[in-house]
This record gives sequence, C-alpha cells and structure tokens, in this order.
Amino acid sequence: MHQELQLDNQICFRLYTAARLITQAYTPMLNELGITYPQYLVLMVLWEQDGQPVNDIAHRLVLETNTVTPLLQRMEKQGIVERHRGETDKRQQIVSLTEKGKEMEEHAYEIIPKGMGQQLQACPLKLEDYLTLAQELDSIINTLKK
Repeated sequence: MHQELQLDNQICFRLYTAARLITQAYTPMLNELGITYPQYLVLMVLWEQDGQPVNDIAHRLVLETNTVTPLLQRMEKQGIVERHRGETDKRQQIVSLTEKGKEMEEHAYEIIPKGMGQQLQACPLKLEDYLTLAQELDSIINTLKK
C-alpha cells in the first residue's frame, strides 16, 4: 500500500472531519436561531456590511452564485433578508438584512461564542494556537483558490 494514500496521512481528511464536527457543534445553537450553518455564514457577511450584491456574498464565502442563491431564497422566505435590484446596475441583486435579520445578530452573539467556547474548553489549544491555525488555514485556502 502507498503511504501517501493512507487515511491517517491525509491533512484533507483532518480538515474535512474538523469542519464537519464544528458544523455539528454549531447545530443546536443555530437551531435556536432557526437557521442552518450556511445561512449563518451569509448572515455574518451581511452583519459585517449590509446591502451587498449576491456575487460579493458568494465571493466572500468562496462559493458559486448558484449555491448562494437558493440559500438567499430560503432566508427571504424566513423574513431574514430581502433582495432587490441594484440602483446603478439593474442586473445586480442586492441583499439586505430585514429587521429580523439585524436582531438575530444580538441573539447569535448571546449564544454562539459562549456555546462554542464551552464545546472547545477541553481542547488544549491556547488563543495564540487558534490565531496561528487561522493564519495557516488562510494560507492553504488562498493557495487553493488560485
């Protein structure tokens, strides 16, 4: 057997597993908000800057527009966001938070950082380790995006 093909030698498997388990840990908190993890990501982008074109949201999340659009449609039905045509470019769809979407930020702030902190409390990593890990993951992401 080729060593390079063993599961335990794959960084991609560790990244996949960590991402899946982190998403799973978020689920109970997001259920409280009535949203999914991908919807939470969209909300975080809009909480940073409201009123963005669909293309910009997709780019920020490193997703295709055709992946983001169904998410936005569901969020619009939930009354979290609204979409409208751009003023300067009518072909552009602008996504804005509704009052409900804006209010969700405070509720998310009350439950998610604390909840994730409790989930990761047993992990021996220090804050500096998380910051270093974030930088290293950014490096991998930026390399693979090219």
